[in-house]
Amino acid sequence: MSAVTVAGIDCGTNSIRLMIANVDENGLHELKPRDTRVVHLGEKVDQTHCFTHAALQRTFAAAEEFADILEHYQVEALRFVATSASRDALNRDEFEAGIQRILSVTPEVISGEEEAQLSFLGAVSVLKARQQSASILQVPYLVVDLGGGSTELVMGGDGVASPADQVQASYSMDIGSVRMTERHLLSDPATKQQIQEAVSDIDSSIDRAFQQVPVRNVKTVIGVSGTITTMSALAVRLKTYDREAVDGAQISMAQVHEANRKLLAMNSKERSDCKVIHPGRVGVIPGGAIVWDRLLERLQEQAQGMADAYIASEHGLLDGVVLDLGRRCLDRRS
Repeated sequence: MSAVTVAGIDCGTNSIRLMIANVDENGLHELKPRDTRVVHLGEKVDQTHCFTHAALQRTFAAAEEFADILEHYQVEALRFVATSASRDALNRDEFEAGIQRILSVTPEVISGEEEAQLSFLGAVSVLKARQQSASILQVPYLVVDLGGGSTELVMGGDGVASPADQVQASYSMDIGSVRMTERHLLSDPATKQQIQEAVSDIDSSIDRAFQQVPVRNVKTVIGVSGTITTMSALAVRLKTYDREAVDGAQISMAQVHEANRKLLAMNSKERSDCKVIHPGRVGVIPGGAIVWDRLLERLQEQAQGMADAYIASEHGLLDGVVLDLGRRCLDRRS
């Protein structure tokens, strides 16, 4: 069986991640645990539309660590994608030049549409193996990728008129954990008024998204990204974060709504003491929690046959980037 070793880097608003994997006709097979660094690249981009010098330096330091790791693998191809904050930053050329210098690859600032499609590919690529054990895995799927600067909604086919793993509709909302926290949640903890202002902002984006994505047909929601997996770990009351316990877990709506309520009542010190929350997410996860909580509420109102639970997944954009890159490399060989 033909296989290729490739690597992908996903640079988001809050974190940057590296995956190295073999890709063959059966999918991708990670060669090592994926590496994540929380660099806050999108810090203040919502207000200034520019990367700060400190944010760039943190990101370049992480890229240098990734370069050291990549030296130990014979990688045929590397793809570096950047998302929401990079789409908005006026000094993007400084970021691109730094990454090119360190990794010898040009960062691709992908559109919200491509981000959505790759997230969907990554999330659904592992679902067939779980079909026997996940009782709520009914099509159509809606994949939600909640990042620091944007949130992607991607809906697949119904398995009859169109394949379940084929994107039918998608929409990228300019709301995420960093944007909502910096824009609205200025107290510690946030006040009720600040939370309500955030909800109103989020609802406006959801209204536009639901005009483009027919969510009334959704049966299964799959949540990817660090915010959602962290909220899922809190919802099932893990003491420390456990990737294996979270990946593929079915989380009831009641569980996550309660976890959200408790999180928003915490101040930053209390969040720091919570071992489930990565230190790099302590400052921004309240904004993401509100986005996730409100989106689930709105989906429950609109999606007639949706299960009263969602699937948490550790597989999303980065998996999609690597899988797509590997498949293209294999196609060029044939």
